[in-house]
Amino acid sequence: MSAGTREPASGGSDVQPPVGIDELLERVRAGYERIEPRQAYEAAEAGDALLVDIRYAALRERDGLIPGALVVERNELEWRLDPQGSHRAAEATSHSLRVVVICNEGYASSLAAQSLHQLGLQSATDLVGGFQAWKASGLPVV
Repeated sequence: MSAGTREPASGGSDVQPPVGIDELLERVRAGYERIEPRQAYEAAEAGDALLVDIRYAALRERDGLIPGALVVERNELEWRLDPQGSHRAAEATSHSLRVVVICNEGYASSLAAQSLHQLGLQSATDLVGGFQAWKASGLPVV
């Protein structure tokens, strides 16, 4: 072997073939039950779920906010919702917290929910259709 080449660390046996985003979303979503806008609204109203809006600022300014939702930029999500983290939000009280992640259309939120599962937040889910579905359902927006 020449000095500039490297052999695969394990012979390539544990290397997964690449997948497209659609397949990745299917796999991720198979790991938990997603929630519809009306269900999310009712859970939040009953105090059984924390709605977390991860849309970027321009979308929030353009379309409005869900009253009572915690706004957390996507790149800060894990730090703000880790109940053991030093930068956690006050609302991040335990690993059993039911978090409903909301993005604009319900795609990025699926990947974010999976990341929260990896932190031990096994009740984390995301909103089917995202903020746009919430708004189209006639649910409160300010």
